Amino acid sequence: MELLKVVEIEKYYGHRSSLTKAIDDISFKVDKGEFVAIMGASGSGKTTLLNCISTIDNVTAGHIYLEGEDVTSLKGKNLNRFRREKLGFIFQDFNLLDTLTAYENISLALSIQKQPANAIDAAVNKVAQQLGITDVLKKYPYQMSGGQKQRVASARAIVTNPSLILADEPTGALDSKSSKMLLERFEYLNKEYEATIMMVTHDSFSASYAGRVIFIKDGKIYHEISKGEDSRKEFFNKIIDVVTLLGGDLNDAI
Repeated sequence: MELLKVVEIEKYYGHRSSLTKAIDDISFKVDKGEFVAIMGASGSGKTTLLNCISTIDNVTAGHIYLEGEDVTSLKGKNLNRFRREKLGFIFQDFNLLDTLTAYENISLALSIQKQPANAIDAAVNKVAQQLGITDVLKKYPYQMSGGQKQRVASARAIVTNPSLILADEPTGALDSKSSKMLLERFEYLNKEYEATIMMVTHDSFSASYAGRVIFIKDGKIYHEISKGEDSRKEFFNKIIDVVTLLGGDLNDAI
C-alpha cells in the first residue's frame, strides 16, 4: 500500500542571478511499512529532500503526497495539524528539552493533542519498553548518555503513531555501540509494528538496516537497491559497491 509519493520535485536556492538547484526532478514512492535509507555525499541534496518531505522546506516545483494528501499545498493550521498528526522527527542532535524528564519529553506531543492522562501514561510506558529506556524515564537529558538521549528522542517521535518517521543522521552523534542498539530498535519497530521509516544517513552500516537504499547525487536519484532476501552483511557489501561507483573518498561519499 502506497504511503508516500514524491512527484517530480525541484528545489532551488538563491536568486535569479545565482541559483543553486539542490533537488533536480526527483520522483519515488514509499509503501506503508517500508524502511528506506537516503544516501549521498555532502551537498548531494539528501537532507534537502528530507526537509521538503517533512515540510520544513518548501519545494520549488512538483508535489509530495502522504496518504493521498498533497502536503505541498498545506498552510497554516492544516500544515500544523499535518506535522503534529502524521510525522515523527528524529534529529542528530536529539532536540530534547533540558528542563523536562525523559517521560515528560516523550509525553509532550500527546499532551499537546490533549490525550487523557491514563492514555498518555500507557503510551509512554509502551514505547519506553520497546526502545529499552524504562530505566531513564525519570532522568533529565544531562543525566543520560548519548545513546539514551537518542532513544528518548526516538520514543518522542513514534509515541503518537505517526504515518511516517523521518530520521536525519540519527546515529551521527553516537558511538558504534549506541548506534547499533538504536538501529536494531528501528529494525524492530519496522518489522514488528510496520513503522514506516525514512532515514538520511552518510553511513553504509546504518543504511544496511534499511530494506531499500536510494542514492542521491547532484540533486538527482543516482541509483537504488533493495535488500530482498539478502543478509544485512550482503546488503552492506552491495551498498559499498554503489558508494564506490559514486566516486570520491569513501568517508565523504557514504
